[in-house]
Amino acid sequence: MSLGYAEKLSYIEDVGNVGMTEHFDPSHVLLEKSKHLVVFTGAGISTSCGIPDFRGPKGIWTLQREGKALPEASLPFHRAVPSLTHMALVELEKAGILKFVISQNVDGLHLRSGIPREKLSELHGNSFMETCPSCGAEYFRDFEVETIGLKETSRRCSDEKCGTRLKDTVLDWEDALPPKEMDPAEKHCKQADIVLCLGTSLQITPACNLPLKALRGGGKVVIVNLQKTPKDKNAALVIHGFSDKVIAGVMEHLNMQIPPFIRIDLFQIIVVHAMSNDKKFVNWTLQVASVHAQKAALPFIKSVEVSFLDTEGFKPAILEEQPFRLKRRTAYNKAFEMVLNLNFGDGCGCSSLEVDVPIDFTSSTDCFNFDKDVIFQKLRDKAINESKCGQNAVIERKTILTPRSDITTYAVVTNVVHYSKPVPNSLTNGDHKKRKDSLTGTGSSRKRSKVSK
Repeated sequence: MSLGYAEKLSYIEDVGNVGMTEHFDPSHVLLEKSKHLVVFTGAGISTSCGIPDFRGPKGIWTLQREGKALPEASLPFHRAVPSLTHMALVELEKAGILKFVISQNVDGLHLRSGIPREKLSELHGNSFMETCPSCGAEYFRDFEVETIGLKETSRRCSDEKCGTRLKDTVLDWEDALPPKEMDPAEKHCKQADIVLCLGTSLQITPACNLPLKALRGGGKVVIVNLQKTPKDKNAALVIHGFSDKVIAGVMEHLNMQIPPFIRIDLFQIIVVHAMSNDKKFVNWTLQVASVHAQKAALPFIKSVEVSFLDTEGFKPAILEEQPFRLKRRTAYNKAFEMVLNLNFGDGCGCSSLEVDVPIDFTSSTDCFNFDKDVIFQKLRDKAINESKCGQNAVIERKTILTPRSDITTYAVVTNVVHYSKPVPNSLTNGDHKKRKDSLTGTGSSRKRSKVSK
């Protein structure tokens, strides 16, 4: 149990129902001195996002065993917002303290929060990720992939030289942990001087044995979990408490800020048009579509209201079912402007977005492709400064000749979440206060309850 400075360190239990300031928390001393910190996460870091865990007091398996009803979804799974812990890990990684994250979760929140893919192993897969079995390309979606068990999905690799049918990445019970995720996880655990285990029962093999590989090289294991785990006896420090509360205390001691979470979603406005046989009219179709695949749904858009600034001969329309399409016929030389009001679904921090779409079939469309990372950063900065969402920008415009299609891709900020200290004596796992401009949370998914091992 000795850490080399035993006079400062102690074994702490049951800090979950008190504020961290009432106890000396030695975990910040470990992180501050760490040269190769690895974090190993389980379902417990996502319960404050509204995603139930499995073995906790209100976990799915616990409730099933007690014959109680399972929690109902408060918001769609795809709108889950990262927890305070997720965002603190992002800041620790940016500061160079955190070297690698190993996750047993399939909720995709580590990637959504901003942890770089090359510094993340998702041992059990990701419900929002598809991968190409041929070229290895990965596709992080804004919708939950419809299959599990490494099966083929309905989409193909977008690389023109490949085109192989994609597969989901979520493991079923009988599937072995993929070497692509397991090998770097094992490598970093062996290099680690600290493996910090957050919100995991450490009961599912072989994943639960990864943190112990640090011990062979002189590293130490720190466990933060509400319940005892089988690996507690191997840990240098165990804290039986809420991950959000412990990590909030660590960040305060390290004098580090927890960054806000900014979610940016993409959509396309497509206008397909063709001349009539007499060359006097244009038959055109408007579509508000996903950037992820031609037939993919737009999970964050509930409906589209279409109106026209020049009302002569144009009737407004409300598109309430996906795909959002509107077909019309107009005179070839008639220029006009559409106004689209996109109504967002549950879980978005703003209710709608208005987009102007000028149409002139007699002129060619200007094509361009802006640097997406630069645009995203400008949107994030503006969203943080204004403390609200709804900021948007065009990131690409292109034309396809057959059939003639003008495609404009938009980016829009759909969530802004600011994090503060967790509420003391909270009944949930590290609830965190959020400003009124954001919404968060989600319920359980049957797919996750089966495969998040």
